[in-house]
Amino acid sequence: MKLATLKNGRDGELIVVSRDLARAVRATDIAPTLQQAIENWDALAPRLEALYARLNDDQAKGAFDLDQSKLHSPLPRSYHWADGSAYLNHVKLVRQARNAEMPETFWTDPLMYQGGGDRFLAPTEDIEAVSEEHGIDFEGEIAVITDDVPMAVTPEQAAGHIKLIMLVNDVSLRGLIPGELAKGFGFFQAKPASSFSPVCVTPDELGDAWREGRVHLPLTVHLNGEAFGEPEAGPDMVFSFPQLVAHAARTRYLGAGAVVGSGTVSNPDPDGGPGKPIADGGVGYSCLAEVRMVEQILHGQAKTSFMRFGDRVRIEMFDRNGKSLFGAIDQQVVKYQPK
Repeated sequence: MKLATLKNGRDGELIVVSRDLARAVRATDIAPTLQQAIENWDALAPRLEALYARLNDDQAKGAFDLDQSKLHSPLPRSYHWADGSAYLNHVKLVRQARNAEMPETFWTDPLMYQGGGDRFLAPTEDIEAVSEEHGIDFEGEIAVITDDVPMAVTPEQAAGHIKLIMLVNDVSLRGLIPGELAKGFGFFQAKPASSFSPVCVTPDELGDAWREGRVHLPLTVHLNGEAFGEPEAGPDMVFSFPQLVAHAARTRYLGAGAVVGSGTVSNPDPDGGPGKPIADGGVGYSCLAEVRMVEQILHGQAKTSFMRFGDRVRIEMFDRNGKSLFGAIDQQVVKYQPK
């Protein structure tokens, strides 16, 4: 099943989207918003599934052609947004670039921070930034949405609480991160609003690409219309989504609608090297910081700049037949203008 949110007010309107992303139908008579649907998932999911089947059979009353520019992030806001860092190749490169060892605990205990969930960007909404000097970066990721998760669940139990999957652009201001982390109290100003794919899907929509709590498909990233990255999301994800959800819930409940991210999708080279751009035969990258790290490691200095005003990033995932699964995050960076 594929779900999305039409822009209309702060929390939008819940719609069901066809498998090919071409058509949609309002589901507000079942649940006004996705948040309300996820809070009553066991009761409402069968009705949404039935509407999804009718839509794909061209039998849904009131169906309309889908314009992805009219969509908000599936959850325009969330009570809980926590982002992990499950691709340790990315973590390793960060530390290698500054000649720091990676602690052994990183392989057994996931990294995670809690971001701001009060407002997410729409998938085609401009990324407003105060200054290019802040080091504007994108991060291509995957995220899951849960129902109510009890405290201290096991990963095996957590798997049953994962209801929906979507893509993420976790916008980062790299120039602000070192100063914030040096204070020993985590991110805040360095992590402005994130954005999510136009559509979220139930795990069964991914078929055998969803296994072991991971999405086994490439994540496609374009920067200013040019191929930037196509790393595989499955094999190098050290911590699965059930493990990440269980980690987040170790000492607290997660309310329905909690969003848990994977961190930047990243692959090492098969030969053990730090990674190569697509133009050099590699799979590229899901963020600018990573290519800059590789440049630092190989050449002694970073050459690639962070995003400038007017730059555009596109993040998407395709099935093995080349069909878009979630729609595209497609955003331009603009200078913030006080209103």
